[in-house]
Amino acid sequence: MGPTWALICSTALLLVLLSSASEDERFFEQREVTFDISQLMQEMQKEMDLRDYFDSQRPVQPQPRQRGPPTVGPRSYSGPLPTTYNVQFPLGRPTSENLQAICDYSDLRPRYPSSYFPDSGYGVDKLRASAVNNAEAWLSTCCKDNQTWEREVTLCCATQAWELSVEKYCEEDLSIKHPWYHCCKINDNNKRLNCFSNDAPNPNYGPTQELPVEPLPSTAEFTFNPNTCQRTPGPVPIALIEGKTKKLSTPRAADISFPPGRPTADTIESVCHNQRLRPAYSIKCLPRSGYEMVALQAKTVNLIEKGFKSCCKNKKTKLNCADQKWHEELNKFCLRENGGRVNYPCCLNQSDKYSCFQQMSPDPYYNVTSAHEEVSLNKICDTHKTIKKKFPVGFPLKDFVTQCCPLQEEEKTACSARLLEEMSQKLCASKRAVPNTVRRCCKSSSQETPQCISKIIMSAITKAINFSSQKKRKRCPIS
Repeated sequence: MGPTWALICSTALLLVLLSSASEDERFFEQREVTFDISQLMQEMQKEMDLRDYFDSQRPVQPQPRQRGPPTVGPRSYSGPLPTTYNVQFPLGRPTSENLQAICDYSDLRPRYPSSYFPDSGYGVDKLRASAVNNAEAWLSTCCKDNQTWEREVTLCCATQAWELSVEKYCEEDLSIKHPWYHCCKINDNNKRLNCFSNDAPNPNYGPTQELPVEPLPSTAEFTFNPNTCQRTPGPVPIALIEGKTKKLSTPRAADISFPPGRPTADTIESVCHNQRLRPAYSIKCLPRSGYEMVALQAKTVNLIEKGFKSCCKNKKTKLNCADQKWHEELNKFCLRENGGRVNYPCCLNQSDKYSCFQQMSPDPYYNVTSAHEEVSLNKICDTHKTIKKKFPVGFPLKDFVTQCCPLQEEEKTACSARLLEEMSQKLCASKRAVPNTVRRCCKSSSQETPQCISKIIMSAITKAINFSSQKKRKRCPIS
């Protein structure tokens, strides 16, 4: 029954009561009652207008907005609240196909500030929103220096950020007593990542917002580690495309001790005294493309070592001088010629850059490089030319080089032991003149003879290594 009819009925009832009271003179004293019909109709019209107003303002069903808190009706509305909020979760796996969109449309994908949700409840949606916010913030960090990074490095950074966001989300999700996200229940990491990628509502990272959104800071830390990235071969040579016999070389791993540790009062003696035991690097052996970072690291190490050599000449100032040279060259390493930053994690950490370099150093206290190189029979592969020219042993070593050196390290050892046995028998059975050192070995028992001849070869190898270390030949920074 509408309000208009309720008002009419109440008015009629009032008239009946008044008329009844006027007839019963035993209890009521009769008095005149008057009504203003026009005024009564105006009040009725006002109530109808108010009802129409509220009906027009009341939403049929409240829905959360894409940005900001959801809109709800007036307090008189008693409809159900939404059970979930629209969160674009999870994000897709970064690939070479969507990498450009990840960087180009970062501000046209949604973020979820705390004001998007009510103060209480909706824990699952809040957890997913936080994962999206963190992942987008980390991806933006990877894209920030995209112009100065190689594309594969940017993709590697984005992949690390995405995988970390999945890991962090599942850690929190599985620690809460609620229905877990089905992908987090998968123990195999690769299958779990594939599950998240397949569930992504926007795997291409296309724009879903009409206007740019404000970026949100991440609530967890992400540090990109470029050393874990696998490099891909450079462009295919034209000769190979045309069917010529020229072959592509497979990617080679970096073999360089970078960055050097920071010189301190405890390490300065090792820095100066064992400088010949630390390698210098040549970049002439590097391919034309794909190894720019390795070349830059090699140049930096050479310049630091050159500075150390000069500083160590003055005993009083060598520590301060070496420390200053270390800072100076690493600062240059982080800055490209055009002023851009290098894609190395410590270069991106401006607040604590030098501590980062010290922590990243494979030999921060110069312990490894200060130890003497272990000499084995396998070293003949690196020293046989020097032995032949400078420290001849009186018998050929060609068989060692041709048969054993092409083998793997473990196979080299077995090969060398076998050839040493065969060589000992040939030398002692030969009627040709042999050096006195070999003749003395042949007088020993058959079991001791190979060991004796091995000592002759090992002595020559040691002399060759020491001779080479004095010249300090540069080595290739890739293996």
